[in-house]
Amino acid sequence: MKAGIINRGCSKLKLQEFDYDLPESYIAQHPVEPRDSSKLMTLDRETGAVDHHAFSDILDMLYPGDVLVMNNTRVIPGRLYATKQDTGGKVEVLLLRDLGSLKWLVIVGGKGVTEGRVLDFEDGITATVITEREGPQRILQFDQAIDDLVYSNGQIPLPPYIHETLEDSERYQTIYSRIEGSAAAPTAGLHFTPDLLIALRDKGVQMAYCTLHIGLDTFQPVKVDDITEHVIHSEYATLDATNAKIINDAKLAGGRIIAVGTTSARTLETAGILSAGGDPANPAASENMCPWRPVIAFEQDTRLFIYPSYKWRVVDAMITNFHLPKSTLLMMISAFAGKDNVLHAYETAKQEHYRFFSFGDAMFIS
Repeated sequence: MKAGIINRGCSKLKLQEFDYDLPESYIAQHPVEPRDSSKLMTLDRETGAVDHHAFSDILDMLYPGDVLVMNNTRVIPGRLYATKQDTGGKVEVLLLRDLGSLKWLVIVGGKGVTEGRVLDFEDGITATVITEREGPQRILQFDQAIDDLVYSNGQIPLPPYIHETLEDSERYQTIYSRIEGSAAAPTAGLHFTPDLLIALRDKGVQMAYCTLHIGLDTFQPVKVDDITEHVIHSEYATLDATNAKIINDAKLAGGRIIAVGTTSARTLETAGILSAGGDPANPAASENMCPWRPVIAFEQDTRLFIYPSYKWRVVDAMITNFHLPKSTLLMMISAFAGKDNVLHAYETAKQEHYRFFSFGDAMFIS
């Protein structure tokens, strides 16, 4: 089943309400070593109180019976280079999604990459532009499988605000990444080390996994003044029955469900809406559903857009990084912890010299 869920409210929320000033010097250009030595801000979403720690201190903040829900997606080395067959002009191609039958949704960099244009890649592989989508998005029809091309010639695509070269591409993967398909990493999970996860397990904290393949639209700015009019991008998500049971059993036993990152939160809340009988074709009807029902296993695209006024159903706490101004991710965090609390925490983070965005520091909201 392919369907979308969008959170629609009646009152207007101005885009400018989710803006803040961030000098470029605060944007982390490289990850810290070891992974769990990054800073961790704690934010109490009831009081707005903040405190400062190292990420490794998360071991003391989680309790036996809690469940960490982690997105096990893996970033594919999907940045490729091609030439136009007729002119030899260079084209950059970024793979976004495998559509099956040798078709890929991509972003192209270069002029004149129009319908019918044939592109030549390494290893004698060619692709034809069969559909032009909005902006630089295209659908390419390849003449053969491209797995070998991707893993021999492809590069890991880093976010547009990272300008330094990443020497070890595994530093833009979580240590538990398994299912290939993302164009970007679920960066809240980059802080975990094997030793930290083992220590958490030994303490009685459970681990559950979901998959949400992140598209590059996650970095695209919202362009409407009233954010309730924004149409969010669609992303493939799945939660299997084994992990749904871990989450439901823990919830019923009084444990907390802790989303590691906004992508895990989006997947969990989608599962909660579907479990309660929410209709993707009529998302407004889900507003009156009970606060919590057991999550269900699912596999589908989700367009769940979470912003202030959203009624949370599954997530009790969240680990997340610091997000871009005016982004849908900042809106989600504001829905969870309160916009004023979040923006105050961000100003405090600047004063305390936290590092922002993908390779930056983390926040634990509880």
